[in-house]
Amino acid sequence: MGWKSLDDMDLAGKRVLVRVDINVPVEDGRVTDPTRIERIVPTVKDILAKGGKPILMAHFGRPKGKVVPDMSLRVTLPALEAAFGQPVKFADGQYAAAVDALEDGDILLIENVRFAPGEEKNDPDFAARLASLGDIYCNDAFSAAHRAHASTEAIARLLPACAGRLMAEELGALEKALGNPERPVVAVVGGAKVSTKLDLLGNLVTRVDHLVIGGGMANTFLAAQGIDVGKSLAEHEMADTAREILGKAEAAGCEIILPSDIVVAREFKANAAHETVDVSACPADAMILDAGPDTVAKIVSVIENAKTLVMNGPLGVFEMEPFQTATFAMLDAIASETKAGRLVSIAGGGDTVAAINAAGQSDGFSYISTAGGAFLEWMEGKTLPGVAALG
Repeated sequence: MGWKSLDDMDLAGKRVLVRVDINVPVEDGRVTDPTRIERIVPTVKDILAKGGKPILMAHFGRPKGKVVPDMSLRVTLPALEAAFGQPVKFADGQYAAAVDALEDGDILLIENVRFAPGEEKNDPDFAARLASLGDIYCNDAFSAAHRAHASTEAIARLLPACAGRLMAEELGALEKALGNPERPVVAVVGGAKVSTKLDLLGNLVTRVDHLVIGGGMANTFLAAQGIDVGKSLAEHEMADTAREILGKAEAAGCEIILPSDIVVAREFKANAAHETVDVSACPADAMILDAGPDTVAKIVSVIENAKTLVMNGPLGVFEMEPFQTATFAMLDAIASETKAGRLVSIAGGGDTVAAINAAGQSDGFSYISTAGGAFLEWMEGKTLPGVAALG
């Protein structure tokens, strides 16, 4: 794919600058979800095993080029040490001295790169300062690869560069999903607004065989076809755009699957009184909160005949009982086909991962991406600066 991996580099005795994403949730000074930290362990362990000295660079929050004590990466040290099973050194200012003091087997974390105004400006001087700390650059932060920042883009042009294990894993999975997939290919796209996923939908209808649209987005498409969606969340001003996408899909031979039956309620709350009706029979005072059983049966049938599936978004309001039913039934089908070896399934995005975890299906996908924006931009067909710089 045009980029080198850790296997292509001689790391013995080398200082390896590793761009990681450990922008993890923190409450009361403690990391509450160490998933992103755990995902970088293979890369760091590999560098150590090959005789390299890993120097970790990362961002945390949005300090906007200023030193914000509450956004110091120091808070991640206990979680990092637990994940690596060893102490992690920390440098909050004198980076060069801390690097010079590194011994074989040490791991060093430097302070939040976004404390420097040059980071988000992709400033070549700041990139050169970072590059002076290492011999090799390794990017293991696919989730930050859509941003052309000093630690993700400019630095890759100053040192011998490679992808870390997580980055290589992500790129390999995505290539399998949309780059050169086994067909038929199904994409599931959900979420509240069509306007935030226009590029995604426009790209997917030319790349996949079936496109399942769920959530509030589906309501916009239904309304664009003249269907009354009552008080449902819908972007009525996007009707022309929705019809354009439908036309583009038809021309490309992509089947768009929208709800044929719907679960409606008068109140937006858990366990609200609800009913299942035909998509053409939404009461004027009700809102659509989930897809109905006929729609689910159609989606499951398509999944069972597919070879590749990519998912970004749920079908309904999965956070509230009983409006998770369609999403969970679809996830059950995906997991069943994946575990049987009949389906390659890739998922990404915050709501998607939350739905998968809520359904207890985190082991039911071929690959679950830790990236949000980068995953979306890749699905949109855009070039990711942090990946391009490795080529």
